[in-house]
Amino acid sequence: METKLTDREINEYLTNLGRQAQAAKTALQSLGTDQKNQALGRAAKALVQETDRILSANEKDYVRARENGMAEGLLDRLKLTDKRIEAMAEGLEQIAGLTDPVGEVMETFDRPNGLHIKKVRVPMGVIGIIYEARPNVTADAFGLCFKTGNAVILKGGKDAFYSNQAITNVIRDALAVEGIDRNAVLLIENNDRAVTKAFMKLKEYVDVLIPRGGAGLIRSVVENSTIPVIETGTGNCHIYIDETADPEKAVPIVINAKTQRIGVCNACESLLVHRKIANRILPVLGKALLEKQVEIRGDEIVRSQIPQAAAVTEEDYGKEYLDLILSVKTVDSLEEAIAHINKYNTGHSDAILTQDQESAKKFLREVDAACVYVNASTRFTDGFEFGFGAEIGISTQKLHARGPMGLKELTSYKYQITGDGQVRP
Repeated sequence: METKLTDREINEYLTNLGRQAQAAKTALQSLGTDQKNQALGRAAKALVQETDRILSANEKDYVRARENGMAEGLLDRLKLTDKRIEAMAEGLEQIAGLTDPVGEVMETFDRPNGLHIKKVRVPMGVIGIIYEARPNVTADAFGLCFKTGNAVILKGGKDAFYSNQAITNVIRDALAVEGIDRNAVLLIENNDRAVTKAFMKLKEYVDVLIPRGGAGLIRSVVENSTIPVIETGTGNCHIYIDETADPEKAVPIVINAKTQRIGVCNACESLLVHRKIANRILPVLGKALLEKQVEIRGDEIVRSQIPQAAAVTEEDYGKEYLDLILSVKTVDSLEEAIAHINKYNTGHSDAILTQDQESAKKFLREVDAACVYVNASTRFTDGFEFGFGAEIGISTQKLHARGPMGLKELTSYKYQITGDGQVRP
């Protein structure tokens, strides 16, 4: 829905959602772990049972997006299939199987005056999530927030409107069957930008706001929100092929990181190659990349080894393509590779391919990113792959949460102090 509302109507609409979420939050925090897990299982089954309904809605979004010229990488993010819906359901089931962090006693100690102090993990309250055309986020966000006792208000991208609406309604219906407040998950069903901007200022009702999408969306939320923001970043992810790298392992890793899914934040966008191995690895790697229809943009040495490569520019080194394009640069040393990565990366995921343990340790220690790999694809930066069941996003900031955000990252804590008549002198 893109109906234009007056400022007053926007305020009334969002205030109503905020109040509903606050009421649901109170009810959620009284649920036990078994109740939450049973409801998650019900929602997972409902997603699979309603696959045709969800795919029909997704097809409307997909056709419209293709007609509007959406890039292939973004179309891939938008597209749902039977398998992807099954994966969403499996994510909810995995969340149900994870340890409930709510109520965990993180620390306990006694003071000399007899006060007994416990630090206990608690829900944040109401979480707002603004995301682009990625309908799987709808289910993931619900599952993680629900398990941690948080109500969630979702604002998906207009390109996935019908998909998000269908998924949300299926989940809300499943909650109702379990006797749980449907408003544990709410979807903002108006795509007017003014509504989205006003949502960023709903501080009276929303405790934390999480943006999940491209650089423009994240920047807009960070700059406009009056609600505390957990920033999830874009992914200009690097792989550095060291002079001691095993070519038989290096080529499959790069191909996987670049081409397994192109429209994701943990795909490799930039490749660095030590000059001493360039003439051995680049022709083989170039052939494999070209077979996958990857456009290579490289420096002079890269182009001498891969004639089909185009000239790389400074802009390429800092770009998240989300496309079958890869920037490639040769370097003289590990130190040069680390300096280049720290200059151009987005703090997401970077990898070194090497057989030298000291080089691996140095790379792990000095590269400034949420996830740093040795001899593995960057595509593993994912809540599902980390065993979190799902993720709310990949945080590239350093306060509160960093990397894939699972259950614990959606909680806060409180101190519970027990005394026996103590007063402060």
